[in-house]
Amino acid sequence: MEKKRTNVYLVAKDYVTILFGLILYSIGWTAFLLPNQITTGGVAGIGALIFYATGTIPIAVTYAVINGVLLLISIKILGFKFSIRTIFGVVVLTILLSVFQHYIKKGFVDEPFMATVIGAILCGAGVGVVFSSNGSTGGTDIVAAVINKYRNITIGRVILYSDVMIILSSYFIFHSIEKIVYGLTVMAIMTYTLDLVINGNRQSVQFLIFSSKYEEIADRIIQLPRGVTVVDGTGWYSKQPTKVLLVLAKRSESIAIFRLVKEVDPNAFVSQSPAIGVYGQGFDQMKT
Repeated sequence: MEKKRTNVYLVAKDYVTILFGLILYSIGWTAFLLPNQITTGGVAGIGALIFYATGTIPIAVTYAVINGVLLLISIKILGFKFSIRTIFGVVVLTILLSVFQHYIKKGFVDEPFMATVIGAILCGAGVGVVFSSNGSTGGTDIVAAVINKYRNITIGRVILYSDVMIILSSYFIFHSIEKIVYGLTVMAIMTYTLDLVINGNRQSVQFLIFSSKYEEIADRIIQLPRGVTVVDGTGWYSKQPTKVLLVLAKRSESIAIFRLVKEVDPNAFVSQSPAIGVYGQGFDQMKT
């Protein structure tokens, strides 16, 4: 019973987090990008181009129609379980885009480049929050997942190609290279922001520490507190057995580890490498 309650709580928390991310994404589009006629990739980008071209068809209408077709395809090919959170994301985002575009008549920023930066940050952060809770905004995500099932092409590459094509097609509406540059800038900032949101809290480091004073170093690291694993090794040049300390730590703890290693054994050999996505006790919780 307790486990069931925990699962319900985690699912509810995910959906609330997804809702927050969708709100950020909607504000980025309707308050910054749309008023300044800036587009980017995805189905929302297609909706924006149609809105710019017609001046009457809201972005939410195009977004709902295209995603409705794509969702039917994804349910048939990928199954309903994959699509359930995507359906939630598409429905809620359609409503949010419709409401915000109706009430936000004028953009919050009149300067195009500033609108590009702020709008891209909000959209990237919103998508990152959605993805971090196993959600989806639909659109090119669905297309990429379907293609990835039948072809050896990564999802990220499919999304990249489709987004670039959508942005380049804006030239046929505005006949402006400047608009294309703004669109590509939005895509770059969104990608960077999304990566920061998803991986920012997961950035950890892995240490391999070689020292004859490994016991003392291990005792000091445990006091941080941080776990240590002692691995048996052999120096192939000397053919002598050696002990290697394997440590996974938060990035912010790396300086403290270097300091204590230097205090105990200034001659220690230390290797540090980034480890994005460390899961388990003391780190992030695994999500499937």
